[in-house]
Amino acid sequence: MLDYAQARRLMVDCQLRTFDVNDVAVLDAFDSVPRERFVPPGRTDFAYIDQTLTFDTEADGAHAMPAPMVLARMIQALKVRPGLRVLDVATGYGYGAAILQRLGAEVVALESTPELADAARERLGGGVEVIHGALNAPVKGELFDAILVEGRVETRPQALLDLLRDDGRLVCVFGPHRNAKATLFVRAGDAFGSRALFDASLPGLKAFATEPGFAF
Repeated sequence: MLDYAQARRLMVDCQLRTFDVNDVAVLDAFDSVPRERFVPPGRTDFAYIDQTLTFDTEADGAHAMPAPMVLARMIQALKVRPGLRVLDVATGYGYGAAILQRLGAEVVALESTPELADAARERLGGGVEVIHGALNAPVKGELFDAILVEGRVETRPQALLDLLRDDGRLVCVFGPHRNAKATLFVRAGDAFGSRALFDASLPGLKAFATEPGFAF
């Protein structure tokens, strides 16, 4: 049987640390949360490989569990501190939300597929609020300090950006499939700055897909 604790330590040392993940709190969170609890059924032996794990859903395209080093770099960019309110979009089985919670954040997890939302609630327990709803629909009446999008978006996620507090940060994989980059957005009043962080690839989320063009 695979020694998950040892696999988790190797993930941190050989994947995260070598990919410019140097925030001690982030490294500790990834070393503490058992990733094998959050992978698709029957794939626990693949929990710590350096690959994205996908699970097809009918509601909003192929959701994915980002590769550990991609997720860690994205979360590091959010600069999560205890007490911040964070939204995890396309949470899947809830691994990203569990990491954010471990960092001390007050986490709301959004998932468009009811089966995945139910599975996330079961795995996360009562410490994270899991909401079933459209990924591009605002969570009414709430603002967040940080937003993590666990999927690729082709269009600017304005509905989510509008949920940020001033100085709030959103990170996602942004752009067409072959040219996508992990991208950080930062709110300053009514303006939003952005910068590319690194090349990354995740399955596209239909809620943030570009409209198909006309064919002649």
